[in-house]
Amino acid sequence: MKLFQRAQNSLFGEILDSLLAPALLIVLLSIGVTWLVARGIANAPYDRALAHGVRVLAQEAVTAQQQERAFAPTPALMALLRGSEHDQAWYQVVDEAGRHVAGHADLPPPLSDAAAPGTVYITDGLLGGQEVRIAQLRVPLGRPGQPAFNGPPRIVLGEGNAPEPLPATEPPRPDDGAGPAAGKGRALVVQLAETRRRQAVHAGEITTGVLLPQFALLPLAVMLLWIALARGIKPLSVVEERIRERRPDDLSPIDETTVPLEVAPLVSALNVLLGKLADSINTQKRFLADAAHQLKTPLAGLRMQADLALREAADAQALKQSLKQIGRSSIRATHTVNQLLALARAEGGSGALARQPCDMARLTMEVVREAVPRAMDRALDLGYDGAEPGTRGVEVLGNATLLRELIRNLLDNAINYTPSSPERQGVITARVLADPFGHVLLLQVEDTGPGIAEAERDLVFEPFYRVLGNEADGSGLGLPIVREIAGQHRATITLEDAHPGMQPPGTRVTVRFDTSQETA
Repeated sequence: MKLFQRAQNSLFGEILDSLLAPALLIVLLSIGVTWLVARGIANAPYDRALAHGVRVLAQEAVTAQQQERAFAPTPALMALLRGSEHDQAWYQVVDEAGRHVAGHADLPPPLSDAAAPGTVYITDGLLGGQEVRIAQLRVPLGRPGQPAFNGPPRIVLGEGNAPEPLPATEPPRPDDGAGPAAGKGRALVVQLAETRRRQAVHAGEITTGVLLPQFALLPLAVMLLWIALARGIKPLSVVEERIRERRPDDLSPIDETTVPLEVAPLVSALNVLLGKLADSINTQKRFLADAAHQLKTPLAGLRMQADLALREAADAQALKQSLKQIGRSSIRATHTVNQLLALARAEGGSGALARQPCDMARLTMEVVREAVPRAMDRALDLGYDGAEPGTRGVEVLGNATLLRELIRNLLDNAINYTPSSPERQGVITARVLADPFGHVLLLQVEDTGPGIAEAERDLVFEPFYRVLGNEADGSGLGLPIVREIAGQHRATITLEDAHPGMQPPGTRVTVRFDTSQETA
């Protein structure tokens, strides 16, 4: 139950609702319980008075029967039995056979004759559409001068409004002053009924007296609860102020020991996020610095070659050479920019990667065919050796565009760093191996180049890192792009010597894909 509706969830409001809603339910239950208890408290003295009245009335009825005269209580006795001018009282006397002796004939019939003599039974009933409280007493008829009953009074409270009647031998008749002969028998049953206005008023006074102070204190309790709750969540405002006052470049962790225990997990998660954000910003700064450095070299070469071409003394041969250098520098700059865009695209696609079944054998063969002209320009032997397209186990779930980029960068690296000469031709082999039973697919690109030292095999995956002593053209972005794309496809990369023990040892790059998801 929402006591306070808001457009946006509020922690303060949620806690307040959680406390006030049960409190309101408890107040309602308290009102009901108080009313029931008040009725019980109010009924107790009036029931005792009613029991005393029916005993007095029974004593008078027995005396009248013993003296063989008609029973008619005096007005003073009836006023005493009524107890209040706002209430009404009725009485009835019947013998144990159910015959009417005296009193009001419209009272509900008495309980069965199993009622013990001398015991007052009190039940609720209806008389003329009014709720009444009825006391019944069965008394034996003794000898003249003998008391009708002895001992302390005994009261039994009955339940329900329809007691089992006595078997009547004749229909009851109104009080017509019947004579003493009407009550011949062994016992009399006397009933005294009165309205319940006094009890209701008394119960209402008790309920009001108990609940009014509670209702008077309720606003104070709500106010104190409000203040306590506001003080309880104040540490959240302190944390908010600390974060708000921070400089934009301050990504240091927030001290978890200065916040409440319940807020510590939130602050810890925020510190983890700040750490990731700091690492991301540092990576971006390093990336931008390295990118600017890498682009500076080809752009400076372009400017220098343009200046040489513009010299007045430059002949046709020098001009041709300058244009050739300009072309090489522009190609290098274009390649660097393309790889920067590819890396940005690979990193940006990690959140929502569109996956579909990709035949790695087919993709590898297509990329190899595209790279053949460039390999031939460098006198390299480039070929494919492995599983055929459509073979079982060669499909992976992934993005075909990114997987092409992965294969292309592996081949570009191999072409750039593999020397070739008439005496020793460089060889590059792309290979796809599938193990459908082990749910493994391997993509391998190996060459006959100088290889990568074991100490540098982790470093080559950093952006713009290049192995020292190598003059081959490259931007140092190929393997970082490969690692990013492989990570998005939950694949692992290993570097090893292609021909251990030989010089040069060559390099074999293996990308290992898990195909268990494809066969699931």
